[in-house]
Amino acid sequence: MNKTIFLVGARAAGKTTMGKMLANKLSFSFIDTDRYLLETTQKTVAEIVEKEGWEGFRARESQVLIDTTKPNCVIATGGGMVLAEHNRNFMKQNGIVIFLSAPAATLAARLMKDPNTAQRPSLTGLSISDEMEKVLAERLPLYHDAAHHVINVDQDESLILAKMFEILQS
Repeated sequence: MNKTIFLVGARAAGKTTMGKMLANKLSFSFIDTDRYLLETTQKTVAEIVEKEGWEGFRARESQVLIDTTKPNCVIATGGGMVLAEHNRNFMKQNGIVIFLSAPAATLAARLMKDPNTAQRPSLTGLSISDEMEKVLAERLPLYHDAAHHVINVDQDESLILAKMFEILQS
């Protein structure tokens, strides 16, 4: 297999955690687009948004997607990567897209355990639980539009990894 694998999903869906595990299992490289942006700009998502607005951040995010796409790589995308149609099309055309899906309540519980507000600034100003409900409702059709495969991540990591591996072998 000589592919790029894109992981999409909401914040706290496990894109980074599962992406690292999958990359390790496949002997692929791993890139987290938010971390890549932090390392190349020396600014957190929150700092970029404060200075350039969400529009500026989304433009940078789209460029990072293009810059990091390469064969034999697992890419964990930011939760909003799917907002731009050109990003969804780019991923579909340049690799395998797996949507890591979980109910809003599960995502909210994970975020409350590890809010990481520097990398995950509030999108709405609502409570974590209300924000996850709202954001997931808005983005669910976009995640499905981008994805070649959907995996429920409201289960043990070993089962998620096995399912991803099974998808990639078929």
